[in-house]
Amino acid sequence: MATVTRENIGLLNDKITVKVSQEDYLPNFDKAVKQLSKTANIPGFRKGMVPVGMVKKMHGQAIFADEVLKTVEKELMGYIQNEKVEIFAQPLSLDKEARNFDINSPSEYNFDFEIGLKPAFEVTPLESGKTTLTRYKIKATPEMLNEEIERLQLRGGKSEEVEAISSENNVLGLNVVETDAQGTPVEGGLQKEVSFLVKNFSAATQKELQGKKKEDSIVVLASAAIDADKLVWFQHDVLGLHEDISAKYYKLTITKVELIEKRELNEEFFKEVFNAEEITTEAAFREKLQSEIEKSWDAESRNRLHNDLFEVLVHETPIELPKDFLKRWLQTGGEKPKTAEEADKEYPGFDHQLRWTLISDKLIRENQLDVSFDEVKEAAKQKVMGYFGGAAATDGADWLDSYLERLLQDEKFVDQTYREMVTQKLFDWAENKVNVKEEEVTAEEFAKLPNKHHHHEH
Repeated sequence: MATVTRENIGLLNDKITVKVSQEDYLPNFDKAVKQLSKTANIPGFRKGMVPVGMVKKMHGQAIFADEVLKTVEKELMGYIQNEKVEIFAQPLSLDKEARNFDINSPSEYNFDFEIGLKPAFEVTPLESGKTTLTRYKIKATPEMLNEEIERLQLRGGKSEEVEAISSENNVLGLNVVETDAQGTPVEGGLQKEVSFLVKNFSAATQKELQGKKKEDSIVVLASAAIDADKLVWFQHDVLGLHEDISAKYYKLTITKVELIEKRELNEEFFKEVFNAEEITTEAAFREKLQSEIEKSWDAESRNRLHNDLFEVLVHETPIELPKDFLKRWLQTGGEKPKTAEEADKEYPGFDHQLRWTLISDKLIRENQLDVSFDEVKEAAKQKVMGYFGGAAATDGADWLDSYLERLLQDEKFVDQTYREMVTQKLFDWAENKVNVKEEEVTAEEFAKLPNKHHHHEH
């Protein structure tokens, strides 16, 4: 009869030995041979009439080996399930060489496996009074407001394409590519198409651009190309980046040169920008726009707070991991084998994500922070409304319901939406478990804040 034994071989690292004898695998072997004899297509024999001896002669060795391994796997996984052993990934075989199974000499076999055990831990950073984080408040300055108004006026204005740059009022279509100082693209760096007003460049860069035409390009250092008071706006609103770009180089290739007649600040324009609002004066328009800009920065500030919380949880929650086992698993557990050197290089990022998975799973489970299908459905509805704007609501509920039904049959979409929602619910919950102080900063100061990342070896 099969036996399974277990012994500790290291930190959160055990060896499991599975011993199987003839009585464990031979009945299944005989059954598999008989089954194949009923379905095999072998020349000279009618289907279903192939003698068992012929099947054994032709396929017996492969079936024998397969049934031994199936029996071992069944005993191993049954033991882990019955003993409620919490393990990482899958057990790793400790057999260094392939086994030679002899159908003519069935015997007792021992198989050794190692497992990595999940640790018990407490999320100590969320203990009362243990952690203090900062929520930053960014107010929209008059300069930021004026720049956004001008951008909106230009976006809605009448444009005329011209041959070359001749004025600070030219609007450029630019292909922006992150490079080194020599203009060689940085691997994985930013590539983006943007529109940008010449007057928003620094005086020196404006001078360099004069006379440039479509297809011409220049390489610039961000902090030299755009003055400090506009750099954060360019980084955040134009490029959509959240990290400081002042020391980065970009190649700017001109794709279009336009001269645009700016829109007047009147009721028609205000209605186009905020179509759900009754705005009739420039003062009211500025007030509403300032509120929208600050909402955008509030969302950035909240993201930063949650990122800081993520780093604190991952780096300050004491969790021991079976590091050596996990590195060995990295070598063999993927689609293709890795070398020990490749596993070492990949491990820090893997370790970081694994810690977050353990922490988030524990917090979600223990605090019942799950998301229901009805909540996913409502979030999907809001996404659709966001995709199609007011048309989604005014074109009729039947269309919207039909579209939602198809969307909710997409497992990938549902899974992604669920993950986003449960993660957000987790951060909202955890935010209330730490001390949060508020600090007012400028957009420039916010953009240059260092990332909260603890550099130490686990």
